[in-house]
Amino acid sequence: MDGSVQTEDTWSVAGRTFRSRLIVGTGKYKDYAQNAAAAKEAGAEIVTVALRRVNLSDPAQPMLSDFVKPDEFTYLPNTAGCFTGEDAVRTLRLAREAGGWDLVKLEVLSNTTHLLPDMEETLRALKLLIADGFSVMVYCSDDPVYAKKLEEAGAAAIMPAAAPIGSGRGIQNLLNLGLILEQTKVPVLVDAGVGTASDAVISMELGCDAVLMNTAIAEAKDPIRMARAMKHAVIAGREAYLAGRMPRRMYADPSSPLSGLI
Repeated sequence: MDGSVQTEDTWSVAGRTFRSRLIVGTGKYKDYAQNAAAAKEAGAEIVTVALRRVNLSDPAQPMLSDFVKPDEFTYLPNTAGCFTGEDAVRTLRLAREAGGWDLVKLEVLSNTTHLLPDMEETLRALKLLIADGFSVMVYCSDDPVYAKKLEEAGAAAIMPAAAPIGSGRGIQNLLNLGLILEQTKVPVLVDAGVGTASDAVISMELGCDAVLMNTAIAEAKDPIRMARAMKHAVIAGREAYLAGRMPRRMYADPSSPLSGLI
């Protein structure tokens, strides 16, 4: 790419186009006001909404939509806390009735301490949601075989976990993530396990379309500053990916020629 010619770098999912490649969550913040401030500082356009864990309908209590405003952000309802396909489908059907949302994030977790995705249930739930007219971004394990099955079943995006949810361990399997990126035609987003800015940079340098995170920002000592760091990390990683890194070499290659010197 010629650095002197700048074109807007966007990405698209389910026919919708976005400029920001950083998606943030709406949980674990001290309050909705801090959540909104972090989302704005991150430059996010999409926020995930755990329908079972945030208040969207009770005006007697603080409501997410009063702070993270639907006219400023695209809500991406998700099925956090669901452990069966039926629970996930029921949750998203209720979301569509309540808010008209049809672009959704599916996650069906295993009921274990690691909370990794139950991929058999996830694939089954995806097929039910596709048949029901949803556009589904799917949280999944970093298994290239299951990632291909999800894509073939109609997933709008593949979202492999870098590490267990909320662990902050960063990308644990670069090989598998690379294989998923190589084979997938729909957007690929790293989702879960990011801990700090370098994890976001690596995700983008590999060629991911975007990165989704929640705990890494919400549980930072200074969430607003971490949101800003993540924004710059995603931009830097994407720019490096587009620039094309130098080749790795076994031996030194001097910056200046060694021959013809005085």
